[in-house]
Amino acid sequence: MPRFDDSDLGVDPNSTIPPPRSTAPDTRSPRDRGSLAGSLPIPNDAGNTVEVPATRSSISDAAAFMHNLSLSPSTRDRRGSRNSFGTSLPIPRSPRVSRLSSAVTADAAGVSRDILASQVQDMSKEKVAAAKNMAFAFDIDGVLAHGNEAIPEAKEALRMLNGDNELGIKIPYILLTNGGGKTEAARCAQLSEVLESPISTDQFIQSHTPMQALSEYYDTVLVCGGEGQKIREVAENYGFKNVVHPKDILAWDPTVSPWAVFTEQDRAEAKPRDFSKIKFDAVLVFADSRDYQTDFQLIIDLLLADDGKMLTRSEDPVANRIPIYFSQGDLVFPTDHKGPTRLTQGAFRISVEAQYKALTGQELERVVYGKPEKATYTYADEVLRSWMEQIHNQNHLPENIYMVGDNPASDICGGNMHGWNTCLVRTGVFQGGDNDENNPANFGVFPNVLEAVKAAVRKELGQEFKMKWNPKVNPVLHGDNTSSAVE
Repeated sequence: MPRFDDSDLGVDPNSTIPPPRSTAPDTRSPRDRGSLAGSLPIPNDAGNTVEVPATRSSISDAAAFMHNLSLSPSTRDRRGSRNSFGTSLPIPRSPRVSRLSSAVTADAAGVSRDILASQVQDMSKEKVAAAKNMAFAFDIDGVLAHGNEAIPEAKEALRMLNGDNELGIKIPYILLTNGGGKTEAARCAQLSEVLESPISTDQFIQSHTPMQALSEYYDTVLVCGGEGQKIREVAENYGFKNVVHPKDILAWDPTVSPWAVFTEQDRAEAKPRDFSKIKFDAVLVFADSRDYQTDFQLIIDLLLADDGKMLTRSEDPVANRIPIYFSQGDLVFPTDHKGPTRLTQGAFRISVEAQYKALTGQELERVVYGKPEKATYTYADEVLRSWMEQIHNQNHLPENIYMVGDNPASDICGGNMHGWNTCLVRTGVFQGGDNDENNPANFGVFPNVLEAVKAAVRKELGQEFKMKWNPKVNPVLHGDNTSSAVE
């Protein structure tokens, strides 16, 4: 499969190593700590974070007539990021904070099967080693589900990976999505019900999960996106000290957004205060906006403000601009809508960039997390390594990792550049020909996730590997010929 060196992506390979820690953390603001000339400051290494380099120079997607490469980064053009910073993005160190693992209690029958499976595995050590040396990373929307409706083949694929196979062994997998808007615990509970398989927060990464690292650098943040005000809980769980939701500002001064959507429930949940006396440190867009008018207005207000202070205008908005972060950059995503794919956060981001440029004449520098950003895939490695330790007591990264996705510009682009095997499925964004022209999946294109999983498992474990557990298997009677007892 194709691999790319850091030099191919314009990255200094030494920059992935965090600088030595000082005995005392630097308590200055990111701006005071300094940055590259002419660009926004980015947090330096401190506390419980690791910095991962961004992989492109400064340019916004609203530039130069919105040429197509701005909207669709591709492996072919070696664009692994849609970020303005040419330096680094912080991600959390593992283990992560503010996360609870899902607990699954096995009944007596489950314990008995585990014992039997252990005996089968003792006689198939080569296959067991191969099973522990492979793993999957699944996108969710368009791969495992459409909205709250599971894709039928996804249920069977997860059952097999959770142990419904001839060895009764768990094959590691994580969920790596550009979706968000809820806490990891809430989303995992929802997915466990939809997919009919237990999903742990320790194997789950949303677009904004790595952004918890920013809580070490910014105290007061405006957080946008998601249903209602659930995103406030997400940010507070990540450790941000002073989380402001757009509805808080709207409750304080309804005139800030002339066409705002503001319900009685919004008013009941809002936390108004005198925001003219508060300095904002950053803007974080965690998920899709549900009130574009209000979110657009407040974001622009703060980007043009004097050092993040509401009701002010800076004489030099570029020099005094606070940073803005987006959790992901996808332009479209699949839903249960029967027509074309729907616009998502990338469209919102491009709109903000265009508004900023129209008002200032300057490009908006911003940071985008999520796939295909290298930081997200590096963080996925840490999560996968930790998950391997939980299910197999082996703290190492499997050699053969398969990314299964439906979006060539994010799932496949990022997986290719990170050295993973990539599988493109036809149940979501991609509906093209034999493969995507700009971001071809290096392992192949499949009709659905089950066929992709079967192909990968058979490559690693043999063409005769059986995808179902035989409850009648008796390793004592069949000795080394265990496979003959498997239907």
